Amino acid sequence: MKIVGVALIATFLALIIKEQKPNFAFMLTVFVGCVIFLFLVDKIFEIIHMLERLAVNAKVNLVYVETILKIIGIAYIAEFAVQITKDAGQGAIASKIELAGKVIILAMAIPILTVLIETIIKLIPS
Repeated sequence: MKIVGVALIATFLALIIKEQKPNFAFMLTVFVGCVIFLFLVDKIFEIIHMLERLAVNAKVNLVYVETILKIIGIAYIAEFAVQITKDAGQGAIASKIELAGKVIILAMAIPILTVLIETIIKLIPS
């Protein structure tokens, strides 16, 4: 409820301010986006710790879990940056951020994909 309240108030303020000072409206939007993210940090840490506990209980190598969490983090950060640049009217830069995020995610996923393919190959009878 806090997040929705802050977001709605900021939206109305940004709409009012946008007519007089569009730069301030944009800065308000970015600031509120960061505040909303800060509201979520505790929940994000809880989720990460829960996933790590599950991985330990399932005897999964933590390197893979950490890599997957990094990939998820990159996806969220890239999406956040894309939305901010789109709000600023910079669609071309936003599309480059999307591309960069996808390439980084692919590069980080290659070791996991390699292990997965090797495991599947071992399971196939020769």
